Amino acid sequence: MTHPFEIELETTLPASPEEVWEAIATGPGIDSWFMGRNEVEAREGGVAAMDTGGHREEAVITAYEPGKRFATRTSTGEDGRFMAFEYLIEGRGRGSTVLRVVHSGLLGDDWQDEYDALRRGWPFHLHTLHEYLAHFPGRAGVPVFAVAPAGGKSPQEVRAALVRGLSLPTPVDVGARVHAEPAGLAPLDGEVVWADEERTEVRTADGIYTFHHGSGVALMFHHLFGPDTERAEAAWQQWLTGLLA
Repeated sequence: MTHPFEIELETTLPASPEEVWEAIATGPGIDSWFMGRNEVEAREGGVAAMDTGGHREEAVITAYEPGKRFATRTSTGEDGRFMAFEYLIEGRGRGSTVLRVVHSGLLGDDWQDEYDALRRGWPFHLHTLHEYLAHFPGRAGVPVFAVAPAGGKSPQEVRAALVRGLSLPTPVDVGARVHAEPAGLAPLDGEVVWADEERTEVRTADGIYTFHHGSGVALMFHHLFGPDTERAEAAWQQWLTGLLA
């Protein structure tokens, strides 16, 4: 049985409406703060596609009003499930913009768990968008995705392994300075900008690094803005797999 849902959030961003539009309605912009590798066909009726770890999901663009409104909707599955996203942009004074996000649709039998995960995830994603617009304006990030099985470890044990592997301070608090030298990777020198039971995010001079310590699996969604990104995904995948082996 399907179950309808709607999540609505609003945030103020340190950017112009045009900059916010580039971030939420273009492939390179979405790559710089959200999940996966993204493509956006710039027209109403076009296709918005996201590829995460080889899984591609497409949606139809149902509204395309540059600087004002962007909306998409996935096709309806055999079980009736679908997802719809709407972004509403309103410029404010002093170069700031209010962004309202509405995520709605129909969820399946396990709708409560999925709804709770979506409700917890959106504040984090909007925080990452704020970090991107505040610290990397006008730059397109390279998305890096890695996933590894937890090998029977609990989410708390996965988090502890990441804390050790990244030499994070204990407890992991927002504002804490980070200097880590993961094996086979460039040093990570920055600041913790998000920390909760599910995610830890570090911002450096050349990237936003997100580590998700979930149940049965560990995920990474990084957004890199430096010059040496060509082999970053393979290197992070190797590091994460080795950490949890």
